Amino acid sequence: MAEQQQWTITATEQPPEWFIQAVKQHTPLSSGIYAAQLLWQRGIKDNQQLTAFINYKAYQPASPFEFGQEMQLAIARLQQAYNAKEKIAIWGDFDADGITATSVLWDGLGQFFKQNTQLIYYIPNRLKESHGLNNEGIDNLAKQGCKLIVTCDTGSTNIEEIIYAKQVGIDVIVTDHHTLPTERPPVAAIINPRYFSRENQLFNLSGVAVAYKLVEALYQSLPNIAKHPLEDLLDLVAVGLIADLVQLSGDCRYLAQLGIQRLQEDFKQPPAARRRPGVGRLLELCQKSGDRPTDISFGLGPRINAVSRIQGDASFCVELLTSRDVKRCNELAEVTELANTRRKSLQKDVQAQVAQKLTQLDLSTTSVIVLEDAQWPAGVLGLVAGQVAQETGRPTILLSTEGSGESGETRLIASVLGSEEEDSAPTPDSRLSTPLARGSARSVNSVDLYQLVKDQAHLLHRFGGHPFAAGLSLLVENIPLFTAAINQQLRQSLGSTTLTPTVQADLTVTVADLGKELFLELKVLEPCGMGNPVPKLLIQNCWFENAWHRNQQDWQGKKVQYIKTEFDIRDDSGRSAFPGLWWGHYKDELPIGRCDCIAELDYNTFKKRYEIRLIAVRPSVNSALNTQHSPLILDLRNREHSQQATANTTQDELKAPLPLTPLILEDCPTSWDNLRLWLRRCLAISRSASTLSNQQQLAIAWSKPKHQPPNQIWLTLVGIAKYLSRTNQPVTRVQLLEKISISDQTLLVGIKALKHLGFTIKRQDNYLQITWHPSDRAENLADEAVARFLAAVREEQFQQQYFADVPLSTIVAIANSDNYMSTNL
Repeated sequence: MAEQQQWTITATEQPPEWFIQAVKQHTPLSSGIYAAQLLWQRGIKDNQQLTAFINYKAYQPASPFEFGQEMQLAIARLQQAYNAKEKIAIWGDFDADGITATSVLWDGLGQFFKQNTQLIYYIPNRLKESHGLNNEGIDNLAKQGCKLIVTCDTGSTNIEEIIYAKQVGIDVIVTDHHTLPTERPPVAAIINPRYFSRENQLFNLSGVAVAYKLVEALYQSLPNIAKHPLEDLLDLVAVGLIADLVQLSGDCRYLAQLGIQRLQEDFKQPPAARRRPGVGRLLELCQKSGDRPTDISFGLGPRINAVSRIQGDASFCVELLTSRDVKRCNELAEVTELANTRRKSLQKDVQAQVAQKLTQLDLSTTSVIVLEDAQWPAGVLGLVAGQVAQETGRPTILLSTEGSGESGETRLIASVLGSEEEDSAPTPDSRLSTPLARGSARSVNSVDLYQLVKDQAHLLHRFGGHPFAAGLSLLVENIPLFTAAINQQLRQSLGSTTLTPTVQADLTVTVADLGKELFLELKVLEPCGMGNPVPKLLIQNCWFENAWHRNQQDWQGKKVQYIKTEFDIRDDSGRSAFPGLWWGHYKDELPIGRCDCIAELDYNTFKKRYEIRLIAVRPSVNSALNTQHSPLILDLRNREHSQQATANTTQDELKAPLPLTPLILEDCPTSWDNLRLWLRRCLAISRSASTLSNQQQLAIAWSKPKHQPPNQIWLTLVGIAKYLSRTNQPVTRVQLLEKISISDQTLLVGIKALKHLGFTIKRQDNYLQITWHPSDRAENLADEAVARFLAAVREEQFQQQYFADVPLSTIVAIANSDNYMSTNL
């Protein structure tokens, strides 16, 4: 479970007046004071730095030959291949940086080597292979006649594989930005910015930027051959740089600025005239225009990454990013969008399961969270680990101990309707067992996660990464040893330091400050990223109005279990409200009354409005709620023997018995409306009492729900229906609800699905009579109806999981809100 966040405000040093005036030249519509404060905080403190930071035309980028002899060796080997007409293979990686790097080499080297004959590319399957070179892939390239491999975003530490490639007659040029080997590998060349000092303007280059530098050097060394300008590659460079979350300083910032400009220019063209119709279609699907870094970090990047996370093979993404065939690109973009929708659903499922496992951990004695499960899809573990790390303030490692598969709704229907005699669930699919656990790790609070993992290398099969993210595999039997060792190591290094989740604000503003003027002022800091984060604004003593929430839908209108709350925010600085949204939260989680919040100011291209994106919120110390006669709520969730616990809590925790016997709510709600009925019942009883001491208590005493998979619930419902049909027995609605543990509303959806499968349900008094006529089944309608039932079950389980852990303070706020409304209407 998430711990209480610690809020901090960046120490502000007032910049000198000359600096404020210098910044104002770049923000003519505003005072420039906020931008000046941020730039000064972030180390931009003279005119030369300021001009180069804001205006890319004033920045002097580094020559690709700053890489020295290694770049010379790489170009010499490529010239040799060009002259000898050798076949070259690009060996890429499956994340957004690796995909864009492969695409840059494919388009860039493709100006010198004929694509598909002299030049091919290979991207490992994320679900079957690992990052980096492997012998099987090298054998495959050797059989195709390749004499040279050019890696991108990978390869620096693949010493054994590089030696093997040499043995089968293939040279290797490594372009990468990950951890350096202890000794130079036996390669034709290795181009890696980690060889530079941290202060060098090339040090933070990502994989795609290193690939671009190689192509830039080849353009300079073999002039007058390429038919397309080098600058055509910059949009891909920007996508990879921003998606990979590298520090956007030096050449990284310069290339990102140029690339975003190219991206926006291309998107403005009609689809048929775009250089990259696939990128344009992706932007359309995620309702972005390509003019903001967030269009990449929240739009393009997650979609490119989703392909390998869901289906393993992301090779077609190179075609999506480089093809000029509009029809083909549209098809590939929609496949990518579907993968991203599936990724969201899987990620949400894993998040719920991880939240359940976290309740069994004592975070006060846990420094590194290590969790495992046989059913987790490895492709989404890094995303969930990152969220858990942010919420708990602790490095998090999530491991999948076995591959998972999932049957579709149509297959479910076929399995349960195959024979009237088969009322039990079908045998589950056989899965290939493996002794290896694979997973992802994410860090926070400046903990060097890579070093932590590296120090346990003797327990690992493979590992790689950087201080904030790592991938690893290890024998399942080693997980307990690994968990104990890595926790002990971090505890010793931390000493008395306590890990807590933190959120930091950069500026204090009012609601009246929000809008176009401030947005354009802060925009001079873009592109934002590592080392130059999006400004976070502290708004104090504010309140929310007109809040509502809904499930976010995908591009086909299908429900995805992501909640988004929209609201208006106000404070005493003016009469106008300002719109905002809060991803992943219900409206009821917004505090009642005055509060403080931390938010980011954004522009919604789709709605064409300025809005805030809420990051964190808490009640203000100045907030005054009308709490008279609000119910006293006892939180007895997840305790055994609820009835006894209630009695004990009444005596011990309140230290005085109250005359009114507490109302006990043992069924986990599925909505706030369910809970409000009980809260209002308590309020009504309290108001009928003559004194404040006779307040009615509500004991919320539900246990964490132990959900069956939605598929299994469907199988059980069909099995019961078939049994009742065969035995001609009636059944009550209550009996059905008890058997399959779902709500009345969800049961209604299930009954509709049964009807599409050929079942007839007739109501006789309080009973249901169910008969089955298989010949009446409507194939297409049945598939859709079952899908709706499964979605309803998932939604209900999602809601119950939320109420199992919702903070007591939120429930109290709802109670106070209801009390306030009822006494003031």
